[in-house]
Parts: sequence; C-alpha cells; structure tokens
Amino acid sequence: MTITKRDTDAIRALQGLEDSRSSVRLRAALELGTTPDPRFVDTLIERCAIEPEFFVRDMLTWALTRHPVAITLPRLVREVRSERAQARSQALHTLSKVGDRQAWPAVTRSLLSDADPEVARSAWRAAVVLVPEGEESALAAALATQLGRGGRETQLSLSRALIALGEAVVPTLRTATAVPDAQVRVHALATQRMLRDPDAGFEFAVEEAKRVVALGGSGQEGR
Repeated sequence: MTITKRDTDAIRALQGLEDSRSSVRLRAALELGTTPDPRFVDTLIERCAIEPEFFVRDMLTWALTRHPVAITLPRLVREVRSERAQARSQALHTLSKVGDRQAWPAVTRSLLSDADPEVARSAWRAAVVLVPEGEESALAAALATQLGRGGRETQLSLSRALIALGEAVVPTLRTATAVPDAQVRVHALATQRMLRDPDAGFEFAVEEAKRVVALGGSGQEGR
C-alpha cells in the first residue's frame, strides 16, 4: 500500500498530539482539523479527555466539528457517559459546537446536575443549544434546580443559560424567587434582573438581589 504525503502529515500530527509542548499539540490539532480524516476521530476525542491546556482542547473541538456529524455524534454521545469528568465536559462542549439536535437525549438530568462544576456548566451550555422547540420550559425547570449552586463563575454560567431560553424561563424564575433558600432567591432575582436588562452586570444584579432578599422581598416585582 502506497503511503501518501497526506498520510505522512497525519501521522506526524497524531504524534504531535502527544508532544510535551502545548504549541506543538495546538498545531497538530489544527492540522488534523484542516485536513479531516474520519480515521482519527477516536484519537481526537480521546485526546480531549486528557489534554491539560484549554486552548488546545478548544482546537481539538474545532477539529472534531470539521468531520462528518454521522461519525462524530455517536462517539461524542458515548463519551458524555465517561467516568472521567474532563471527557464528559469536553464531549458536551463539542456537542454544543456541532449543534445537532439529535444529541439532545444525551444531555441528561444527571449531567445538568453533575457534581463536577465544569461538567455541569458544559451541560447547561449544550442544553440551551440543543433543546428542541417546545421543550424550553421543561429545560428551564431542570436548570432552576441548580440555582444558588457554586461561586460566581458557576452562577453566572447558569444565569446565562437560563436567559438564553428567553420568555420560557420567566415563570420558573418567578417561582424560584419565592423559595425558602435565600441563596436560591438571590440567584433567581439576579437572573431575573439580567433577563429584563441585558446590560446589567452580574455583580450589580447580585448585590441588588441581596438587598431585596435582606428586606424580605421576592420576585413579585419581576412580574
């Protein structure tokens, strides 16, 4: 069998994915995406699960989106069930970039509430991209169970996901602003404020929400 220059380049790129230098790994991922070859999809996905550098992982995701969805989708769906948190997170991130709603059933309730915050954030982002028309309210209710979770980055990520659902999230947020948990109420009120005023910064919205909750307020003013 004749080995072509393309084969030689691909072999070099595959070897580059394992190089200790992130710049070499980045270039290798770029090459594998520039000349996509279905034979290397599994390798790209496997590398996503262990690649330590964010910008290299992002290039790996880009490389995967350059391949046929019929090949990548089943493998990515399988990967979201991995025991490795980074594998789940990166597979979800890649599914959100692929944007094919056939992947929607893979974004399960357990992923939306995954104990690993990065997996959960990736699941939230993927969910709002992949949710089928008519399922937005159900998704809003599922996402709302995570209100009040984590620190600033996690809460901002959830707020953005909820806001991306538009008007479908309004009843769910209104309900959340009246629950007993003050942290949930603050987060819900802040998200409600950002939905009404897209220019409101997250920190400002949170501080305003804290004042409302401290004074015994709820979300009734958001109606």
